[in-house]
Amino acid sequence: MLRLSGGQVETLFDLGLPIEVRELPADLAALDRLLEGTALLEPIARAWDPLAALRGRPTIPMDRFVRLMLIKQRSGWGYKTLVREVSDSLHLCRFCLIPLAERVPDESTIRKLVRRIGPEVIEEICRELIATASTGPRRPHRLDGGRGRRALPHRPRPGRRATRALAAERARARRLAGDGTPRVVDRSRAVRARLRALSRTLARRTGQGAQVALRLTGEGGVIARRSIREARRLVAALRRRARGRGARAKLAAAARLEQITGRAATVAEQIRQRVAGQRISDRLISLADPDARPIRKGKLRAPTEFGYVVQLAELTESTRRGARGLILPAATKIGAAAESDLLPATAADIHRLGLSPREVALDGGFFPNGVAEHLPGLQRTFIAGRHSAGSARTIRRLARYRVGIEGRISHLKRRYELRRSRLRGHAGCRTWVAWAVLAYSLDTLAIRGA
Repeated sequence: MLRLSGGQVETLFDLGLPIEVRELPADLAALDRLLEGTALLEPIARAWDPLAALRGRPTIPMDRFVRLMLIKQRSGWGYKTLVREVSDSLHLCRFCLIPLAERVPDESTIRKLVRRIGPEVIEEICRELIATASTGPRRPHRLDGGRGRRALPHRPRPGRRATRALAAERARARRLAGDGTPRVVDRSRAVRARLRALSRTLARRTGQGAQVALRLTGEGGVIARRSIREARRLVAALRRRARGRGARAKLAAAARLEQITGRAATVAEQIRQRVAGQRISDRLISLADPDARPIRKGKLRAPTEFGYVVQLAELTESTRRGARGLILPAATKIGAAAESDLLPATAADIHRLGLSPREVALDGGFFPNGVAEHLPGLQRTFIAGRHSAGSARTIRRLARYRVGIEGRISHLKRRYELRRSRLRGHAGCRTWVAWAVLAYSLDTLAIRGA
Protein backbone atom coordinates (compact mmCIF):
# COMPACT_ATOMS: atom_id res chain seq x y z
CA MET A 1 0.00 0.00 0.00
CA LEU A 2 1.40 3.38 -1.00
CA ARG A 3 1.84 6.06 1.66
CA LEU A 4 2.80 9.56 0.51
CA SER A 5 2.93 11.15 3.96
CA GLY A 6 3.78 9.78 7.38
CA GLY A 7 1.50 12.10 9.32
CA GLN A 8 2.46 14.01 12.46
CA VAL A 9 6.15 14.17 13.30
CA GLU A 10 6.11 16.08 16.60
CA THR A 11 5.78 13.97 19.76
CA LEU A 12 5.78 14.64 23.49
CA PHE A 13 9.49 13.87 23.56
CA ASP A 14 10.14 16.94 21.39
CA LEU A 15 8.90 19.26 24.13
CA GLY A 16 11.93 18.38 26.24
CA LEU A 17 14.47 19.21 23.53
CA PRO A 18 16.40 22.50 23.54
CA ILE A 19 15.34 25.07 20.95
CA GLU A 20 18.70 24.70 19.16
CA VAL A 21 17.88 21.06 18.46
CA ARG A 22 14.31 21.65 17.33
CA GLU A 23 15.33 24.33 14.82
CA LEU A 24 16.90 23.04 11.60
CA PRO A 25 20.11 24.51 10.18
CA ALA A 26 19.61 27.19 7.54
CA ASP A 27 20.24 24.96 4.51
CA LEU A 28 17.97 22.15 5.75
CA ALA A 29 15.29 24.64 6.78
CA ALA A 30 15.24 26.12 3.26
CA LEU A 31 14.93 22.64 1.74
CA ASP A 32 12.22 21.76 4.24
CA ARG A 33 10.12 24.73 3.09
CA LEU A 34 10.46 23.66 -0.55
CA LEU A 35 9.44 20.08 0.22
CA GLU A 36 6.40 20.90 2.34
CA GLY A 37 3.25 19.08 1.28
CA THR A 38 2.93 16.28 -1.24
CA ALA A 39 2.78 18.24 -4.51
CA LEU A 40 6.18 17.00 -5.67
CA LEU A 41 5.20 13.42 -4.84
CA GLU A 42 2.33 13.24 -7.32
CA PRO A 43 4.52 11.61 -10.05
CA ILE A 44 5.18 8.74 -7.63
CA ALA A 45 1.46 8.29 -7.02
CA ARG A 46 0.68 8.35 -10.75
CA ALA A 47 3.39 5.78 -11.57
CA TRP A 48 2.45 3.38 -8.76
CA ASP A 49 0.32 0.37 -9.65
CA PRO A 50 -3.29 1.31 -8.70
CA LEU A 51 -3.94 -2.13 -7.20
CA ALA A 52 -0.71 -2.13 -5.19
CA ALA A 53 -1.43 1.42 -3.98
CA LEU A 54 -4.51 0.24 -2.05
CA ARG A 55 -3.50 -3.24 -0.96
CA GLY A 56 -0.71 -5.08 0.76
CA ARG A 57 1.95 -4.04 3.22
CA PRO A 58 2.26 -0.25 3.64
CA THR A 59 5.39 1.39 2.21
CA ILE A 60 7.47 3.85 4.15
CA PRO A 61 6.15 7.41 3.61
CA MET A 62 7.35 8.73 0.26
CA ASP A 63 8.08 12.19 1.66
CA ARG A 64 10.44 10.51 4.13
CA PHE A 65 12.07 8.44 1.37
CA VAL A 66 12.65 11.46 -0.90
CA ARG A 67 14.27 13.43 1.91
CA LEU A 68 16.52 10.50 2.81
CA MET A 69 17.67 10.23 -0.80
CA LEU A 70 18.36 13.97 -0.98
CA ILE A 71 20.57 13.69 2.11
CA LYS A 72 22.35 10.72 0.55
CA GLN A 73 23.00 12.53 -2.73
CA ARG A 74 24.20 15.71 -1.02
CA SER A 75 26.53 13.87 1.38
CA GLY A 76 27.84 11.04 -0.81
CA TRP A 77 27.07 8.41 1.85
CA GLY A 78 26.21 4.82 1.06
CA TYR A 79 22.91 3.36 2.17
CA LYS A 80 24.24 1.85 5.40
CA THR A 81 26.13 5.03 6.28
CA LEU A 82 23.02 7.08 5.51
CA VAL A 83 20.88 5.07 7.94
CA ARG A 84 23.57 5.22 10.63
CA GLU A 85 24.17 8.97 10.33
CA VAL A 86 20.49 9.90 10.20
CA SER A 87 19.81 7.71 13.23
CA ASP A 88 22.59 9.54 15.10
CA SER A 89 21.47 13.10 14.21
CA LEU A 90 18.36 14.79 15.62
CA HIS A 91 18.53 17.47 12.93
CA LEU A 92 18.58 14.92 10.10
CA CYS A 93 15.76 12.93 11.72
CA ARG A 94 13.59 16.04 11.94
CA PHE A 95 14.39 17.01 8.36
CA CYS A 96 13.51 13.49 7.13
CA LEU A 97 10.20 13.64 9.09
CA ILE A 98 11.14 10.70 11.31
CA PRO A 99 9.60 10.94 14.81
CA LEU A 100 11.82 10.26 17.79
CA ALA A 101 9.76 7.21 18.67
CA GLU A 102 10.31 5.54 15.27
CA ARG A 103 13.31 3.90 13.66
CA VAL A 104 15.00 5.05 10.48
CA PRO A 105 13.98 2.80 7.54
CA ASP A 106 16.32 -0.09 6.85
CA GLU A 107 18.94 0.38 4.15
CA SER A 108 17.55 -2.52 2.10
CA THR A 109 14.13 -0.83 2.03
CA ILE A 110 15.67 2.35 0.62
CA ARG A 111 17.71 0.44 -1.97
CA LYS A 112 14.70 -1.49 -3.23
CA LEU A 113 12.55 1.65 -3.47
CA VAL A 114 15.23 3.39 -5.55
CA ARG A 115 15.08 0.59 -8.12
CA ARG A 116 11.29 0.26 -7.97
CA ILE A 117 10.56 3.94 -8.54
CA GLY A 118 13.08 4.16 -11.39
CA PRO A 119 14.39 7.13 -13.37
CA GLU A 120 11.22 8.24 -15.15
CA VAL A 121 9.45 9.25 -11.93
CA ILE A 122 12.42 11.26 -10.60
CA GLU A 123 12.83 12.98 -13.97
CA GLU A 124 9.14 13.91 -13.89
CA ILE A 125 9.62 15.41 -10.41
CA CYS A 126 12.50 17.48 -11.82
CA ARG A 127 10.26 18.74 -14.64
CA GLU A 128 7.48 19.72 -12.25
CA LEU A 129 10.01 21.51 -10.06
CA ILE A 130 11.28 23.51 -13.05
CA ALA A 131 7.73 24.28 -14.23
CA THR A 132 6.81 25.57 -10.77
CA ALA A 133 9.98 27.64 -10.36
CA SER A 134 10.04 29.17 -13.87
CA THR A 135 9.14 32.83 -13.56
CA GLY A 136 9.53 33.88 -17.18
CA PRO A 137 9.52 32.32 -20.65
CA ARG A 138 12.77 33.90 -21.84
CA ARG A 139 15.70 32.15 -20.17
CA PRO A 140 19.25 31.71 -21.51
CA HIS A 141 20.63 28.25 -21.16
CA ARG A 142 23.81 26.29 -21.81
CA LEU A 143 24.20 22.71 -22.96
CA ASP A 144 27.05 20.27 -22.80
CA GLY A 145 27.41 16.56 -23.37
CA GLY A 146 29.05 14.99 -20.35
CA ARG A 147 30.99 12.46 -22.39
CA GLY A 148 32.39 9.49 -20.58
CA ARG A 149 30.58 9.66 -17.28
CA ARG A 150 32.48 6.72 -15.86
CA ALA A 151 30.22 3.87 -14.72
CA LEU A 152 32.95 1.26 -14.22
CA PRO A 153 35.64 1.73 -11.56
CA HIS A 154 38.27 -0.23 -13.47
CA ARG A 155 39.30 -1.19 -16.98
CA PRO A 156 37.03 -4.13 -17.88
CA ARG A 157 38.44 -7.61 -18.57
CA PRO A 158 35.36 -9.45 -19.86
CA GLY A 159 37.21 -12.58 -21.02
CA ARG A 160 38.74 -13.34 -17.63
CA ARG A 161 35.62 -12.34 -15.71
CA ALA A 162 33.42 -14.53 -17.91
CA THR A 163 35.18 -17.74 -16.83
CA ARG A 164 35.24 -16.66 -13.19
CA ALA A 165 31.54 -15.69 -13.18
CA LEU A 166 30.52 -18.99 -14.77
CA ALA A 167 32.45 -20.98 -12.16
CA ALA A 168 31.05 -18.94 -9.27
CA GLU A 169 27.47 -19.33 -10.48
CA ARG A 170 28.11 -23.06 -11.07
CA ALA A 171 29.14 -23.49 -7.42
CA ARG A 172 25.82 -22.02 -6.27
CA ALA A 173 23.80 -24.01 -8.82
CA ARG A 174 25.39 -27.39 -8.02
CA ARG A 175 24.28 -27.14 -4.40
CA LEU A 176 20.69 -27.07 -5.68
CA ALA A 177 21.11 -29.64 -8.42
CA GLY A 178 22.87 -32.22 -6.24
CA ASP A 179 25.55 -34.74 -7.12
CA GLY A 180 26.08 -36.00 -10.63
CA THR A 181 25.53 -32.65 -12.35
CA PRO A 182 27.99 -31.44 -15.01
CA ARG A 183 31.02 -29.56 -13.77
CA VAL A 184 32.04 -26.05 -14.79
CA VAL A 185 35.77 -25.67 -14.21
CA ASP A 186 37.14 -22.32 -13.04
CA ARG A 187 39.56 -21.45 -15.85
CA SER A 188 40.15 -17.83 -14.80
CA ARG A 189 43.77 -18.64 -13.83
CA ALA A 190 44.48 -19.96 -17.32
CA VAL A 191 42.99 -16.83 -18.88
CA ARG A 192 44.94 -14.65 -16.44
CA ALA A 193 48.17 -16.39 -17.50
CA ARG A 194 47.43 -15.48 -21.14
CA LEU A 195 46.75 -11.87 -20.16
CA ARG A 196 50.05 -11.64 -18.31
CA ALA A 197 51.89 -13.11 -21.28
CA LEU A 198 50.05 -10.63 -23.49
CA SER A 199 51.21 -7.71 -21.31
CA ARG A 200 54.80 -8.91 -21.40
CA THR A 201 54.66 -9.32 -25.18
CA LEU A 202 53.35 -5.79 -25.74
CA ALA A 203 55.99 -4.38 -23.37
CA ARG A 204 58.81 -5.85 -25.46
CA ARG A 205 57.91 -3.58 -28.41
CA THR A 206 59.07 -6.14 -30.95
CA GLY A 207 57.75 -6.53 -34.47
CA GLN A 208 56.05 -9.83 -33.55
CA GLY A 209 53.93 -8.32 -30.78
CA ALA A 210 50.71 -8.06 -32.82
CA GLN A 211 50.79 -11.69 -33.98
CA VAL A 212 51.55 -13.00 -30.48
CA ALA A 213 48.78 -10.82 -29.00
CA LEU A 214 46.22 -12.21 -31.42
CA ARG A 215 47.33 -15.78 -30.68
CA LEU A 216 47.07 -15.32 -26.92
CA THR A 217 43.70 -13.58 -27.28
CA GLY A 218 42.42 -16.48 -29.36
CA GLU A 219 43.59 -18.98 -26.74
CA GLY A 220 41.64 -17.07 -24.11
CA GLY A 221 38.52 -17.30 -26.28
CA VAL A 222 38.96 -21.07 -26.66
CA ILE A 223 39.18 -21.45 -22.86
CA ALA A 224 36.04 -19.33 -22.38
CA ARG A 225 34.08 -21.43 -24.90
CA ARG A 226 34.88 -24.60 -22.93
CA SER A 227 33.37 -23.09 -19.80
CA ILE A 228 30.35 -21.93 -21.79
CA ARG A 229 29.66 -25.45 -23.06
CA GLU A 230 29.90 -26.86 -19.53
CA ALA A 231 27.59 -24.14 -18.18
CA ARG A 232 24.95 -24.88 -20.82
CA ARG A 233 24.99 -28.56 -19.84
CA LEU A 234 24.50 -27.56 -16.22
CA VAL A 235 21.55 -25.30 -17.16
CA ALA A 236 19.90 -28.23 -18.98
CA ALA A 237 20.44 -30.48 -15.95
CA LEU A 238 18.92 -27.91 -13.59
CA ARG A 239 15.82 -27.59 -15.75
CA ARG A 240 15.41 -31.38 -15.91
CA ARG A 241 15.62 -31.70 -12.11
CA ALA A 242 13.22 -28.81 -11.42
CA ARG A 243 10.49 -31.05 -10.04
CA GLY A 244 8.59 -30.94 -6.79
CA ARG A 245 10.11 -29.27 -3.77
CA GLY A 246 12.75 -26.67 -4.61
CA ALA A 247 11.74 -26.45 -8.28
CA ARG A 248 11.40 -22.67 -8.19
CA ALA A 249 14.90 -22.19 -6.74
CA LYS A 250 16.40 -24.48 -9.38
CA LEU A 251 14.64 -22.63 -12.21
CA ALA A 252 15.84 -19.30 -10.81
CA ALA A 253 19.43 -20.60 -10.62
CA ALA A 254 19.15 -21.91 -14.18
CA ALA A 255 17.90 -18.50 -15.37
CA ARG A 256 20.79 -16.67 -13.70
CA LEU A 257 23.36 -19.10 -15.10
CA GLU A 258 21.78 -18.89 -18.54
CA GLN A 259 21.97 -15.08 -18.46
CA ILE A 260 25.67 -15.13 -17.55
CA THR A 261 26.29 -17.81 -20.18
CA GLY A 262 24.68 -15.66 -22.87
CA ARG A 263 26.89 -12.70 -21.99
CA ALA A 264 29.98 -14.92 -21.86
CA ALA A 265 29.07 -16.29 -25.32
CA THR A 266 28.95 -12.71 -26.60
CA VAL A 267 32.44 -12.10 -25.21
CA ALA A 268 33.74 -15.29 -26.86
CA GLU A 269 32.24 -14.22 -30.18
CA GLN A 270 33.89 -10.81 -29.86
CA ILE A 271 37.24 -12.53 -29.31
CA ARG A 272 36.69 -14.62 -32.43
CA GLN A 273 35.88 -11.48 -34.44
CA ARG A 274 38.98 -9.75 -33.08
CA VAL A 275 41.25 -12.63 -34.09
CA ALA A 276 39.60 -12.80 -37.53
CA GLY A 277 40.15 -9.07 -38.04
CA GLN A 278 36.43 -8.30 -38.23
CA ARG A 279 34.80 -5.11 -36.99
CA ILE A 280 33.06 -5.41 -33.60
CA SER A 281 29.94 -3.29 -33.24
CA ASP A 282 28.10 -2.64 -29.97
CA ARG A 283 30.91 -4.15 -27.92
CA LEU A 284 30.08 -5.82 -24.59
CA ILE A 285 32.71 -4.75 -22.07
CA SER A 286 31.26 -5.80 -18.72
CA LEU A 287 29.29 -8.81 -17.53
CA ALA A 288 28.01 -6.92 -14.48
CA ASP A 289 26.94 -3.84 -16.48
CA PRO A 290 26.05 -5.03 -20.00
CA ASP A 291 24.77 -1.61 -21.11
CA ALA A 292 28.12 0.15 -20.55
CA ARG A 293 30.15 0.95 -23.68
CA PRO A 294 33.67 2.24 -24.41
CA ILE A 295 33.74 6.01 -24.95
CA ARG A 296 36.70 7.52 -26.73
CA LYS A 297 37.58 10.87 -25.15
CA GLY A 298 41.10 11.48 -26.46
CA LYS A 299 42.42 12.82 -23.15
CA LEU A 300 46.05 12.09 -22.35
CA ARG A 301 45.27 10.76 -18.86
CA ALA A 302 42.32 8.57 -19.92
CA PRO A 303 41.97 8.22 -23.71
CA THR A 304 39.09 5.75 -23.32
CA GLU A 305 36.49 5.60 -20.57
CA PHE A 306 33.71 3.09 -20.05
CA GLY A 307 30.12 3.91 -19.21
CA TYR A 308 27.48 6.26 -20.59
CA VAL A 309 27.12 9.71 -22.10
CA VAL A 310 24.72 12.21 -20.55
CA GLN A 311 23.77 15.67 -21.81
CA LEU A 312 23.19 18.40 -19.23
CA ALA A 313 21.22 21.58 -19.95
CA GLU A 314 21.25 24.33 -17.34
CA LEU A 315 18.57 27.04 -17.41
CA THR A 316 19.65 30.38 -15.97
CA GLU A 317 17.89 33.73 -15.86
CA SER A 318 20.94 35.65 -17.06
CA THR A 319 24.46 35.20 -18.38
CA ARG A 320 26.14 37.03 -15.52
CA ARG A 321 29.26 35.65 -13.90
CA GLY A 322 28.36 32.95 -11.40
CA ALA A 323 24.87 32.46 -12.81
CA ARG A 324 23.27 29.37 -11.29
CA GLY A 325 20.09 27.83 -12.62
CA LEU A 326 18.05 24.66 -12.76
CA ILE A 327 19.10 21.58 -14.72
CA LEU A 328 16.81 19.66 -17.02
CA PRO A 329 16.58 15.87 -16.73
CA ALA A 330 19.69 14.53 -18.44
CA ALA A 331 19.34 13.09 -21.93
CA THR A 332 21.29 9.87 -22.42
CA LYS A 333 21.60 6.84 -24.70
CA ILE A 334 23.49 3.57 -24.61
CA GLY A 335 26.80 3.93 -26.42
CA ALA A 336 29.03 6.85 -27.33
CA ALA A 337 26.20 9.14 -28.44
CA ALA A 338 27.18 12.52 -29.88
CA GLU A 339 25.77 15.80 -28.56
CA SER A 340 23.64 16.24 -31.67
CA ASP A 341 22.08 12.79 -31.11
CA LEU A 342 20.94 13.77 -27.60
CA LEU A 343 19.75 17.26 -28.53
CA PRO A 344 16.21 16.19 -29.66
CA ALA A 345 15.44 14.78 -26.19
CA THR A 346 16.69 17.94 -24.48
CA ALA A 347 14.75 20.16 -26.87
CA ALA A 348 11.59 18.11 -26.28
CA ASP A 349 11.89 18.75 -22.55
CA ILE A 350 12.30 22.49 -23.16
CA HIS A 351 9.19 22.64 -25.36
CA ARG A 352 7.25 20.43 -22.97
CA LEU A 353 7.89 22.88 -20.13
CA GLY A 354 6.79 25.80 -22.31
CA LEU A 355 10.17 27.55 -22.16
CA SER A 356 11.37 29.87 -24.92
CA PRO A 357 15.08 30.50 -24.39
CA ARG A 358 16.52 33.71 -25.79
CA GLU A 359 20.16 32.59 -26.04
CA VAL A 360 21.96 29.25 -25.97
CA ALA A 361 25.64 28.53 -25.43
CA LEU A 362 26.68 25.10 -26.65
CA ASP A 363 29.66 22.79 -26.64
CA GLY A 364 31.68 22.38 -29.84
CA GLY A 365 30.05 19.04 -30.66
CA PHE A 366 26.75 20.63 -31.75
CA PHE A 367 25.88 21.61 -35.31
CA PRO A 368 24.10 24.88 -36.24
CA ASN A 369 21.54 23.19 -38.51
CA GLY A 370 20.45 20.75 -35.83
CA VAL A 371 20.17 23.50 -33.23
CA ALA A 372 18.04 25.65 -35.55
CA GLU A 373 15.79 22.66 -36.28
CA HIS A 374 15.15 21.57 -32.71
CA LEU A 375 15.32 24.98 -31.00
CA PRO A 376 13.68 27.47 -33.35
CA GLY A 377 13.17 31.12 -32.44
CA LEU A 378 16.54 31.73 -30.80
CA GLN A 379 17.97 35.23 -30.91
CA ARG A 380 21.58 34.11 -30.47
CA THR A 381 23.31 30.75 -30.73
CA PHE A 382 26.90 30.36 -29.60
CA ILE A 383 28.78 27.14 -30.39
CA ALA A 384 32.32 26.84 -29.07
CA GLY A 385 34.91 26.73 -31.83
CA ARG A 386 32.51 27.93 -34.57
CA HIS A 387 31.81 31.31 -36.07
CA SER A 388 28.95 33.06 -34.30
CA ALA A 389 26.98 36.12 -35.33
CA GLY A 390 27.07 39.22 -33.14
CA SER A 391 29.54 41.72 -31.79
CA ALA A 392 32.85 40.76 -30.27
CA ARG A 393 31.55 41.76 -26.84
CA THR A 394 28.51 39.46 -27.19
CA ILE A 395 30.66 36.55 -28.36
CA ARG A 396 33.02 36.96 -25.40
CA ARG A 397 30.08 37.14 -23.00
CA LEU A 398 28.53 33.94 -24.35
CA ALA A 399 31.92 32.21 -24.48
CA ARG A 400 32.46 32.93 -20.78
CA TYR A 401 28.91 31.83 -20.07
CA ARG A 402 29.42 28.51 -21.90
CA VAL A 403 32.58 27.75 -19.95
CA GLY A 404 30.42 27.89 -16.84
CA ILE A 405 28.85 24.52 -17.69
CA GLU A 406 32.28 22.91 -17.28
CA GLY A 407 32.46 24.27 -13.76
CA ARG A 408 28.88 23.16 -13.16
CA ILE A 409 29.72 19.59 -14.22
CA SER A 410 32.74 19.61 -11.92
CA HIS A 411 30.53 20.90 -9.09
CA LEU A 412 28.00 18.13 -9.71
CA LYS A 413 30.76 15.52 -9.69
CA ARG A 414 32.29 16.75 -6.44
CA ARG A 415 29.18 17.74 -4.50
CA TYR A 416 26.40 15.51 -5.84
CA GLU A 417 28.18 12.22 -6.63
CA LEU A 418 27.94 12.53 -10.41
CA ARG A 419 31.50 11.33 -10.91
CA ARG A 420 30.48 7.68 -11.18
CA SER A 421 27.12 5.95 -11.16
CA ARG A 422 26.99 3.19 -8.55
CA LEU A 423 23.80 1.68 -9.96
CA ARG A 424 24.27 -0.86 -12.72
CA GLY A 425 22.70 -0.69 -16.15
CA HIS A 426 21.43 2.19 -18.24
CA ALA A 427 18.33 2.56 -16.06
CA GLY A 428 20.56 2.64 -12.98
CA CYS A 429 22.71 5.38 -14.49
CA ARG A 430 19.60 7.44 -15.35
CA THR A 431 18.29 6.97 -11.81
CA TRP A 432 21.60 8.07 -10.28
CA VAL A 433 21.84 11.17 -12.48
CA ALA A 434 18.17 12.07 -11.89
CA TRP A 435 18.62 12.09 -8.10
CA ALA A 436 21.76 14.24 -8.45
CA VAL A 437 19.93 16.73 -10.70
CA LEU A 438 16.96 16.87 -8.32
CA ALA A 439 19.20 17.51 -5.30
CA TYR A 440 21.09 20.23 -7.17
CA SER A 441 17.91 21.98 -8.37
CA LEU A 442 16.40 21.96 -4.87
CA ASP A 443 19.62 23.43 -3.43
CA THR A 444 19.53 26.11 -6.12
CA LEU A 445 15.96 27.10 -5.22
CA ALA A 446 16.88 27.04 -1.52
CA ILE A 447 19.78 29.45 -2.18
CA ARG A 448 17.50 31.77 -4.13
CA GLY A 449 14.95 31.83 -1.33
CA ALA A 450 17.54 32.34 1.38
